[in-house]
Amino acid sequence: MSVIDEIKDRIDIVEVIGESVKLRKSGKNFSGFCPFHPNTRTPAFAVFPDSGTWRCFGACNEGGDVFSFLMKKEGWDFSETLRYLSKRAGVELRPRGPEERAVEEAHHRLRELMEEGVTYYRHRLLHTSEGSTVLEYLRSRHLSNEALETFEIGYAPKAWDATLSHLLNKGYNEGELVDTGMVTEREGGGFYDRFRHRIMIPIRDARGRMVGFGARVVDPKDVPKFLNSPQTPLFDKGRILYGLDKARKAIREADQAVIVEGYMDVIALHQAGFANAVSPMGTALSENQLRLLKRYSRRMILALDADVAGSQATLRGLTVARETLDRELDPVFDARGLVRHEGRIDADIRVITLPEGVDPDEVVSEDPSAWSVMLGQAQTVVDYVLEVLTRDQDLEDPKGKAEIAQQVLPLIEDVADPVEREAYRQNLARKLKVDERALLSLRPKPPRRRTRQALPAEVSLEGLVSPKAESPVERFCLGVLLRDPELLYRIDRRLQALDLARVSPQDFTGTDHQVIFHAVREALAQDEDEPIHHWRNQLDPTLITLADAFLADVVELDFRLPKVLEGIMANFLRLRKRRLELALTHLRFQLQAVQEIETTDKELHEDLWHHTREVQRIASEKERLDRALAGPSGL
Repeated sequence: MSVIDEIKDRIDIVEVIGESVKLRKSGKNFSGFCPFHPNTRTPAFAVFPDSGTWRCFGACNEGGDVFSFLMKKEGWDFSETLRYLSKRAGVELRPRGPEERAVEEAHHRLRELMEEGVTYYRHRLLHTSEGSTVLEYLRSRHLSNEALETFEIGYAPKAWDATLSHLLNKGYNEGELVDTGMVTEREGGGFYDRFRHRIMIPIRDARGRMVGFGARVVDPKDVPKFLNSPQTPLFDKGRILYGLDKARKAIREADQAVIVEGYMDVIALHQAGFANAVSPMGTALSENQLRLLKRYSRRMILALDADVAGSQATLRGLTVARETLDRELDPVFDARGLVRHEGRIDADIRVITLPEGVDPDEVVSEDPSAWSVMLGQAQTVVDYVLEVLTRDQDLEDPKGKAEIAQQVLPLIEDVADPVEREAYRQNLARKLKVDERALLSLRPKPPRRRTRQALPAEVSLEGLVSPKAESPVERFCLGVLLRDPELLYRIDRRLQALDLARVSPQDFTGTDHQVIFHAVREALAQDEDEPIHHWRNQLDPTLITLADAFLADVVELDFRLPKVLEGIMANFLRLRKRRLELALTHLRFQLQAVQEIETTDKELHEDLWHHTREVQRIASEKERLDRALAGPSGL
């Protein structure tokens, strides 16, 4: 039994969920109101103790086990949830090796050191004559004392070694100070404060742990205007979003994240009640940052300063091509990168541009409702670029039309969804007043695909998966994908040919299995590492052990053989069939639960009708699967 299975055996899912959801017993199951969306009429949330699962039949339409419930409720990742539940269940996780423990202890000490820095900078702001001037400036920016305290804003004095001396006196050494990025080593020897005469802004990770600092100038003549901590063992700017530790709950509640340029924008918006704002700290958004946000919502709005992305000159290349040092000073709107990220992480990224010369704090201080209106008018990335490129242009000029088409079409071709691509092409044709066929002729030709030569021999899959295994079909399917992630493309095409959805995490019952599958899907979506290396680097050590066990089940299979490929597809069809059968069981329970409520409420009757139609739809899919399983099912 794996550690995860042992935790599930010891944890009562009804007890865990019942701590935050009022549950009513209905037969051997439980129902209540979903905690993840507003609802006070229909008990659309169900818990099934026998299988250790939950399901929302309302707006969420999600479900899972005790792990997925806590991950969604608390905004934790799998590793955080595993640690919490293992402690609650009294299950000991695999002990860390000496090297891992040493690294963890060193990181803990660096965080403690930076916490000392936060306290020191706060003191210098609030209790020194130098700091009082800075404090007046911050208040002139309409920042309240409460906001300054919440975000722990401080001040670094002008002296070259004030911070260094203070922290050395606290018992830390120069090497540790350099590792935090608060102190810099001179080439000729000695050390000095990195941050001097600056407003200090602590940067924390999504879990609220200190990782670095952002520093804004006090004297307008100083450069650069903003200075971040350098790359350190704890601070990787491309993987951190400022304010996420305070925004993640609001992002989940609003089901929307707003990405603004700088620290002060985040603080001002939170102060005004728009607590779903975060910042990439003046750099171009990375895919890692977007993946981090997607844990809380797939709906994201990028709020751009007019001088960052409002001109045709900025958009002309549609890609970022600049040196690292420039990136600190000159953030650029990378339209093509965003479109690619959207497809890879299955997100909905939209764009708004602030009025020229106006910051978010000025918008919300003058009229908070104006900010909501602006967000409501956000455009897709492609529509935004098309509007900027066609603004104030003579669309009767043939050369101008061709130039715009040549810039926008590559962007459209990077859109993952074929229906969206077609809609964007149609919109571009209307804007330019040209025949859509002319645009299609400019599309790049797809690269030729290499095909594998199948061997004529046959093997039997009978007995390959042990019948005693807890989830033999899931184990087998995951083992196949872990060994050769690219098989997922062929399996998806086969399912779509049957008018069925692609393989998804919901095809697997446990959160551990879902996380492993998600890692495989992500490994295919990136192009920097080999897929197998990528999923190994992404998984928690506990899940690596589980994945290796799945791989061992299929190590002797020859994926080139037709009979093997046929057996693989048959197992994926069985996997989907089992998911549909489970969904039918859950829906029938929900139908019964709704029917037990004696009311004439129109909404309840609509839910009853909706569930009935859903049962019919799933039954129809199951019939198609049965027919496919009865015939040839090879890849």
